[in-house]
Amino acid sequence: MVIGDFFHRVRYRIGEYALRGLIGLLAWIPYRLLVLSTSFWAWVSFGLLWQYRRRMEENVATALGDEIVSPADRKALIWRAWKNFARGVLETCEVMHLSKEAIVSSVSMEGEEHLKQALAKGKGVLALSAHLGAFTMIGPRLAAGDYPFSIVVKQPKDEHFARCLDDLRARKGFRTISAKPRKEAVRGILKSLRENRVVLVIADEFKSGDVTVDFMGQQSPAPRGPATLALRTGAVTLPMFMTWRPDGSLCLLIEPEISPVRLESLDESVAATTALFTRQLEKAIRRYPEQWNWLGFPRNNRTPRLENKEEKLQMPGPTFAPDRIDER
Repeated sequence: MVIGDFFHRVRYRIGEYALRGLIGLLAWIPYRLLVLSTSFWAWVSFGLLWQYRRRMEENVATALGDEIVSPADRKALIWRAWKNFARGVLETCEVMHLSKEAIVSSVSMEGEEHLKQALAKGKGVLALSAHLGAFTMIGPRLAAGDYPFSIVVKQPKDEHFARCLDDLRARKGFRTISAKPRKEAVRGILKSLRENRVVLVIADEFKSGDVTVDFMGQQSPAPRGPATLALRTGAVTLPMFMTWRPDGSLCLLIEPEISPVRLESLDESVAATTALFTRQLEKAIRRYPEQWNWLGFPRNNRTPRLENKEEKLQMPGPTFAPDRIDER
């Protein structure tokens, strides 16, 4: 156990120093050279991390097998997705050296009127997003535009490394809300919404949860948290995605408000709203399949495809947070 803890700390220290070193080097390395270097390291990691690559290929075959029949085409899609993920890491590290003005001028925003209208209601905004494109750039772009912003994240197990990441986010002007413990996460989210902040929730991890949804033709478990918050708090839910345009530039797309589904019982409302949110995420992923990481499915990847898309959703009891979210 002692040896295991030692190597655990060493691994995180290496990761932390590598991250800080990369951020420091970005101030001195020409951007074009860094892009070439990123492509090289993406190629190296693509070969070494074969288990992740295989899982991604299996997921693409399961979800898009009828649309992308050729295995070679599926592998090509995964390679593009892998490169885009590496590029997102580069963009996020590089932004640490940019001023607010530089961020606003280099990253366009489409649908900003939806955000302004939502904030005008004074109940906060739930930004619904996915591991799509340069999703880690959503916070820097909104903060640079002087929008109050918080993000819900699953923290690394190493507290020192977690604090390092929190400090980096704080330097760009936004807050971190740890997803665990869940009660504390709910308190942090509610506090931010009461302050009329934008709270980003990455909701495309269909590996566990207590609502069964149809995602990419599969029955997948989804957490009920985002839907519960939307129903309980009255916050406006806006889909937000940071994607690359064909010319290589970044654009933050803010889509119109999604109104939660209100049925006779809370459980039915949560299930229907979660399904609605999932359809919005799937729509974006299908539009930009080469910009999604393709790791959001259950690990065993043995979930059967749905025969009937209108099949009634089944939902066990709540597990996201306290059963009752206090709006006071």
